Amino acid sequence: MPDLWTKEKEIEFFNDARKFASSEQLFYFGDDSRYYAYWPKSYKGKKSTLQSRNALIGNFTEKYSVDLLQEFASSKGLYAVQSAICNEIGLSPQSPADVVLCKTRQREQRAKDIAAIFEVKMSIVWNWELKNNKLICLGDFKTHKGNPGLLRSDSMLKAIGKSINIRVSSHSASKIPIIILGNTPITQSYISKVDHLFHAGIIQGFWSVNPNPLDNNGDNLKQTPDSGFIRMNSYDELRQSLNSLLSEKYEFFSSMKSRKELGRIIEIANREPDFESKAEKFLSLIRK
Repeated sequence: MPDLWTKEKEIEFFNDARKFASSEQLFYFGDDSRYYAYWPKSYKGKKSTLQSRNALIGNFTEKYSVDLLQEFASSKGLYAVQSAICNEIGLSPQSPADVVLCKTRQREQRAKDIAAIFEVKMSIVWNWELKNNKLICLGDFKTHKGNPGLLRSDSMLKAIGKSINIRVSSHSASKIPIIILGNTPITQSYISKVDHLFHAGIIQGFWSVNPNPLDNNGDNLKQTPDSGFIRMNSYDELRQSLNSLLSEKYEFFSSMKSRKELGRIIEIANREPDFESKAEKFLSLIRK
């Protein structure tokens, strides 16, 4: 059974990355001659920015997400594929999907073969100090000045923007659910936004796969009122959510029409003999 995100995953990242990256590429170096994953809130010295770690943790978390989803994918006759391309729905080589569940192993995909898209917005959550070649945990995300994962507004905006780009690229994208996969809670200011995005059908969920992001069982968000954000507390819960995600046939639609035109479309669609036919007729008319 795959593991959800834990401190051990972060130790694994640093140990793997240190085989080819320097300490200065992975950690902030303080005036106190200490190496920090993030600046502690108690730190008073000069601060610098650290960009070199971003690509490394991005690749690590995408591979981790593939491993996390692969067992479920296999049970459905699907594959979890990293950096998937599908020009038909705006997923170019310059901006591929982080991970997709799809019918073939190839990186280049057809929209009709993609079962779900996952945008991965994960980072180092806890603060770490590298001391005498050993990693020491200094505290959870409330003890440092970083905004990891879904707590970072820039990451949220990028995920939302990319999802919208996929949705508006082609009607072929209308049947594909999109999940934003993170390893932190979201901020208070995004609670209503993620629920609105969920109801609007643009994104089918913001999911955190870190069951214990705070030490000492600190209080943190389990889910938003309408479940636009959910924290997965176990792999079983993740698997159930994935099952639910793929069990229904989705159809995204959006439009800005007058009430008169909407009424006309509904009237015509209602003449069809069953619910699915009514839906198909409604969608075909609203997209004209």
